Amino acid sequence: MRDIGVDVKVPTGEWDGDANCPFNGTLRLRGQVLEGTVASIGMSSTIVIERHNVRYMQKYERYEKRTSAMSAHLPACIGELSVGDNVKVMECRPLSKTVSFCVIENNGGVV
Repeated sequence: MRDIGVDVKVPTGEWDGDANCPFNGTLRLRGQVLEGTVASIGMSSTIVIERHNVRYMQKYERYEKRTSAMSAHLPACIGELSVGDNVKVMECRPLSKTVSFCVIENNGGVV
């Protein structure tokens, strides 16, 4: 296991030889660390996470809820995820057209 520079739980899953794994492969992480909820797990080694934020509308003097979706690479060593789990992702180099983040920690489901 490699040290990725962020204090996270060490994954316990098996490594499948993927070079795009920050813990066992050669993928380097840098930049932002974000948290979100798993929205979709339909793709191979890629998941979609949703991030919710609240924005103040000055004109109406109210708050509005906004949701943004982003794709993230899922290394095999992280283990099984299900829709609704909270995950921590960190920025990496672009792995595809839409994937520039990698899952580094699974914080479990919503209570």
